Amino acid sequence: MRNLDELQSLIDDEIRRQNHIMEPRELYEPIWYALSNGGKRLRPVFVLMGCQLFSDDVEKAVLPALGIEMFHNFTLLHDDIMDKAFLRRNLPTVHVKWDVNRAILSGDALAIQSNIFIASCEKEVLPDVLSVFNSTALQVCEGQQFDLNFERMDSVSVEQYLNMIRLKTAVLIAGSLQIGAIIGGAEPKWAARVYDLGLAIGMAFQLQDDFLDSFGNAETFGKNIGGDILADKKTYLLIKALEIGSPVQISQLESLMSEDYPQPERKINEVLEIFRQLKIDQFTKEKVIEYSKLALKIIGKIPVEKERKVELEIFTRNLISRVR
Repeated sequence: MRNLDELQSLIDDEIRRQNHIMEPRELYEPIWYALSNGGKRLRPVFVLMGCQLFSDDVEKAVLPALGIEMFHNFTLLHDDIMDKAFLRRNLPTVHVKWDVNRAILSGDALAIQSNIFIASCEKEVLPDVLSVFNSTALQVCEGQQFDLNFERMDSVSVEQYLNMIRLKTAVLIAGSLQIGAIIGGAEPKWAARVYDLGLAIGMAFQLQDDFLDSFGNAETFGKNIGGDILADKKTYLLIKALEIGSPVQISQLESLMSEDYPQPERKINEVLEIFRQLKIDQFTKEKVIEYSKLALKIIGKIPVEKERKVELEIFTRNLISRVR
């Protein structure tokens, strides 16, 4: 069985094989720029992990996995435009390096190319694979719209937030695992359970990201702490604090989370202090652990040899260890 690094290498090698400038250059150059900027390749790796649960032949899932990576990067290109983001993985975003029109059009081409690669799977599994992918892709768009809606809403509930991250983040991880399982020959019952596994992992993954943005170590987290706070982002931590805080604490948070607050470092420190007072860090840890334990429970019930599950177990246990 291949480990996480070996699965990532399969994806990176395939990107290098496919990475060639096509005509018109103005369309394709931003595509390969986006794909070559690194990242953990988690979603395509989940395709390969899902396949590896049920088959030794993971190579047959590599092109569909690359299709998932292309779809993910399509969403990033468009998200960066909507968020007016200047950097992605410490490099200029596509719409900054070129322009907004090229970023939109290159993103559209990425979305189409993702379908071409995903449809390259064996014809026996193609209808099921496309059904999962198309459903997943639509839900990701729904999740993005909910996230945009939240920017204009005065109040967002924990339940609304959890539904948003389920759609925006978790379903793509779930769909990736299920597509891999289908390609690997899983019975429909177990392909569906693998989807449930991906949902649990995806929820834990996003909540962990929320936690680390406020309480992580900048060196190991890979970006500055407090970015979500400075962006006035409605994360699980803020929503939970507004739900359980005292009137005084809620008033303080609402004042601090105004866009024109003049002292960024003070803003981060004061918001974090309120989070600590309310034990928001502990609430978030418990939520990450809850979803991670659900994922481990599902992994344990999948009827395949233990060695096929090792990488999924390691990944899920790391979600827990990073918030402890």
